[in-house]
Amino acid sequence: MPAFVALLRAVNLGPHNKISMADLKALAEGSGLLGVKTVVQSGNLVFEAKAKTPAALEKLLEAALAEELGLKTPVVVRSAAEWRAALDENPFPKEAKSDPSHLLLMPLKTKVEKSAVAELAKVIPGREQVKLGGQQLYLVYPDGIGESKLTAALIEKKLGASGTARNWNTAQKIAALLES
Repeated sequence: MPAFVALLRAVNLGPHNKISMADLKALAEGSGLLGVKTVVQSGNLVFEAKAKTPAALEKLLEAALAEELGLKTPVVVRSAAEWRAALDENPFPKEAKSDPSHLLLMPLKTKVEKSAVAELAKVIPGREQVKLGGQQLYLVYPDGIGESKLTAALIEKKLGASGTARNWNTAQKIAALLES
């Protein structure tokens, strides 16, 4: 049976959009997903599903979150093969080894043009770097993420697409669960 990862956007950051991983797991199981596991507290699910596309699973989870928990947040789903490909395509291998907590993988809900990423790169206010690979961005924050002006809002405004980012350590943990 195919394995997938689902990433919830903007949950458990500060006082808003709080969800326990136990509730998230129960919601996913109640939605018919199998072998559900959570990864860290930032809204990551690894699961199996019968013959569903990532887009269909996104809609299923977004509807269940809104209906059952009153949580309206985008969900990005990737198959295990798509997740592995995203990790393998990382254009920042040096940063993945030397500073994995400041390298982010940001799967996007829709495809974006390279020209939009080039426009984003022009407005980056600091030393951050961004590259597109497939339907995800790779972002390097050498001076830290918390104080950076390269925010999700800026990224989404320039790209016209939403997504959710995970640091390289979390991305690797997700991959390990998908492959187990």
